[in-house]
Amino acid sequence: MTQEFAPILPGATIGFLGGGQLGRMAAMAARSMGYDVVVLDPDPDCSARPVASRTFTAKWSDAAAAAELARLSDVVTLEIEQIPRATLDAVTAHAPLHPRAEAVYIVQDRARQKEWLVREGFPLGAVRTVHTAAECTAAIAALGPSIVKSAHGGYDGRGQVRVKSAAEGEAAWHGVGGGTAVVEQFLALREELSVLVARSATGEIAVYPPSRNHHTNGVLTWAVVPGGFGDRLVAESMALARAIAERLGIVGLLAIEMFVLDDGTLLVNELAPRPHNTYHHSEWANATSQFEQLVRTVCGLPLGDTALVAPGAIHNVLGDLWTDGAPDFAAAMRVRGVRVHLYGKRESRPGRKMGHLSSVGATADEALARVRDAYDVLRPKA
Repeated sequence: MTQEFAPILPGATIGFLGGGQLGRMAAMAARSMGYDVVVLDPDPDCSARPVASRTFTAKWSDAAAAAELARLSDVVTLEIEQIPRATLDAVTAHAPLHPRAEAVYIVQDRARQKEWLVREGFPLGAVRTVHTAAECTAAIAALGPSIVKSAHGGYDGRGQVRVKSAAEGEAAWHGVGGGTAVVEQFLALREELSVLVARSATGEIAVYPPSRNHHTNGVLTWAVVPGGFGDRLVAESMALARAIAERLGIVGLLAIEMFVLDDGTLLVNELAPRPHNTYHHSEWANATSQFEQLVRTVCGLPLGDTALVAPGAIHNVLGDLWTDGAPDFAAAMRVRGVRVHLYGKRESRPGRKMGHLSSVGATADEALARVRDAYDVLRPKA
């Protein structure tokens, strides 16, 4: 059931906490729908700056700057969850914030997130929260081979250490920064997938079909839809994602990364309350892109159709490709159906997400083959 809500119509201003590539692409969608855009980001050359009417260059902890952004905005959303609670509260005092501060607070800390998921009865692998090197060592002794992850911050493979035995516990705890961390039992995975849920301020919900994802060293390499999953797994993953979004009270987008074990068991990995790398293919593969959908959710507009209109795939483009100068993107575009998306980042470095390649095809295999072929064209030649 939906509730009465006055939609925020085109012509209004949307504030974005975060001006990275996700903020840039969401801001571009907002612009195309007739909204004005203001952005806050610590980087003076952030990707979204060329799209915004005004950019506040400030630290995430600068509550005064966030409040100023909110005063210029009819609604505020975010592209990064690592924003202090005081900053989120400062925004809320001046404008609606979606997703709400309480939901972001739960998700932004891995320990809080995992504990909330366990408390709410959602399926997770064995995990323990630790606060000291001794606790980390004891957790590994109990769980066996594990991954130690920092509780706050860290993504794309950063802030985590794989361990095989308790003897590595102390070094691993220090390696992720000390303090609060989570120890997750290492799992035998058959597949990795994600499901994106959109939930409007009116309570309307739309769920995207699951994406099959492949990671290298903790960083997404490619993603493809449809994922080739069986009907049971598709239905189970979409129902699980919807339940988590409803329980969390998300207004906006929530991406749920999941694991499928060798025996078919479906487990939750992590949550992200924002647009997600694994759904960049939604710009071409789905009737409504995740970026337009974000605007619809936070502005209380009717949600767009999430149906798959064509099989689609994306391949990340990292800074490693700039080793011998700028890659030959014209050559990549010669691969039939491939589009190049660059994020406007001036500095390239290994591991940094500089853009992505996308394609649709008659089949998922064809779409994936196209972006992988185009990526191979970009690789520095030996």
